Amino acid sequence: MRWLLAALLMGTAPAFAAEAPDMRGLYLQLIHQARSDGRPRAALAYLDDFERRYPGDVEARLLRVNSLIDLGQIDAAEAVPLPSGVEDGGVSAVRGHLLAARGRWAEAAAFYERAGRGRPADALLRNAWGYALLRAGRAEAAIEALRGASDLAPGDAVIRNNLMLALLVGGRRVEAEAGLRRVDGALRRTLLSEAARVEAGR
Repeated sequence: MRWLLAALLMGTAPAFAAEAPDMRGLYLQLIHQARSDGRPRAALAYLDDFERRYPGDVEARLLRVNSLIDLGQIDAAEAVPLPSGVEDGGVSAVRGHLLAARGRWAEAAAFYERAGRGRPADALLRNAWGYALLRAGRAEAAIEALRGASDLAPGDAVIRNNLMLALLVGGRRVEAEAGLRRVDGALRRTLLSEAARVEAGR
């Protein structure tokens, strides 16, 4: 399926493309997949083509910002115009990502919280909110947010690790140890080191 989407996106199947009922959706699926696969440069190339066909698409702009953040190109990401007067979950989340990339954690947390009101079952968004709260010095609020994320996605390793990190930083060593006993030694050392770094930066 993915090779077919790529062919459509690059314009090599014009007859099928003319008949497809939702080419926009197929394009966006391919772009999302490129980001999920850790290929932000490919996502940007697809976005260039997509935006020639669908100029001004809001979701495409958000994907462009996220892809540029993936590459660490924060100045370029901030230069992408976001829609004014539209503060749905996606726009607020992207504003949070931009602020987090600059280390403006309290402001990022506020945007993630706003985004979460529109997407309450989004575990990764709740995870981002919890981590921003933690970096902003609000460990107890971070623990609560991350527990909510963990309930939504109990098998997600990133959320699990962030929750253990928040427990360590929040001084809940006994609770943290229950989780640390289930991870390997290298990850345990990484979490302990990261907790010390976060505490030192508060």
